[in-house]
Amino acid sequence: MSNLIRIRMKAYDHKILDKEVSKIADVVRRTNATVRGPFPLPTKIKKWTVLRGPHVNKKAREQFERRTHQRILDIVNPDKSTMEELSKLKLAFGVQISNVEVM
Repeated sequence: MSNLIRIRMKAYDHKILDKEVSKIADVVRRTNATVRGPFPLPTKIKKWTVLRGPHVNKKAREQFERRTHQRILDIVNPDKSTMEELSKLKLAFGVQISNVEVM
């Protein structure tokens, strides 16, 4: 088995993301592997502007933004039981594992 697994997670709600990261960390600690992190990454902000009325009110506009929060979690010295427990784990709706690197 490898020495390090790096998991990168994304979500729009930072509270749900932190809860799911702590759930993964608890599962890993129960299987006697060590956890580094979670390390927060910079929040990506996507902004856009929309016209309120298409005809008369050309100057009236609304602005929206979407924030994507990210975390990195390192699992050091995982074994077979760690991988089995992580595969059984169910994540909350809205939390996405965007990248898993085995180093």
